Amino acid sequence: MEKVVLITGGARGIGRAIVEDFDRDHRIAFTWLSSDPTPDLSGGDNLAIRSDLSAPNQPAKVIEQVIERFGRLDVIVNNAGLVKSTPKEEFQAKDHHAILDLNLLAPAALLAAALPHLERGAAIVSISSMNAVLPPRDAVTYGASKAALNLWTRAMAKELGPDGIRVNAVAPGAINIPEAPRSEELTALFVNDTALGRPGQPEDIAKAVRFLASDAASFITGEVLAVTGGYRL
Repeated sequence: MEKVVLITGGARGIGRAIVEDFDRDHRIAFTWLSSDPTPDLSGGDNLAIRSDLSAPNQPAKVIEQVIERFGRLDVIVNNAGLVKSTPKEEFQAKDHHAILDLNLLAPAALLAAALPHLERGAAIVSISSMNAVLPPRDAVTYGASKAALNLWTRAMAKELGPDGIRVNAVAPGAINIPEAPRSEELTALFVNDTALGRPGQPEDIAKAVRFLASDAASFITGEVLAVTGGYRL
């Protein structure tokens, strides 16, 4: 069945792969901020929305545009996120707030705005991180934001379960993002710690998101699916 899917941060990297995957057989809306998706992603029936989801009222405006265009919303994929160094030697409150605003509060704001339009069978899938359980050096607030997102995922699954709305997350491992490649040395370190012996690709995450959003996962909710290739087993 064709669904209306909203993907945040859909212009590049994992978000772009998710957009391209769902675009094969669903109607797509996606947000972007700094990476212009035109013309290759915003053509056809796709709705590309430029939005800073960490700004007040922006999540509600995004949902309003989706409903105005498509008349309904079936799936929300919370992919937009901020990775930023927050070294312990320096405390810049604005940096910590920026991370939490986008990684944790924006999904909550989107859900609040979307709830009147979500029907039984709707699905929320958020992009978490292995750093939710493996603290990243000099980026602890990023890891904490993803750990909080995991708890939010389980809490919302419990609260929305009676309404037939499922809430899950995908926690990627080391993913090779073409627009932001890692050095060969760092890639080798990750690969050496990965059971499958290769870095992940954005398409690996997109496939997992598609599954969790699909009717094939109709009895799965409150889960954080690790897609890491067996990192640090």
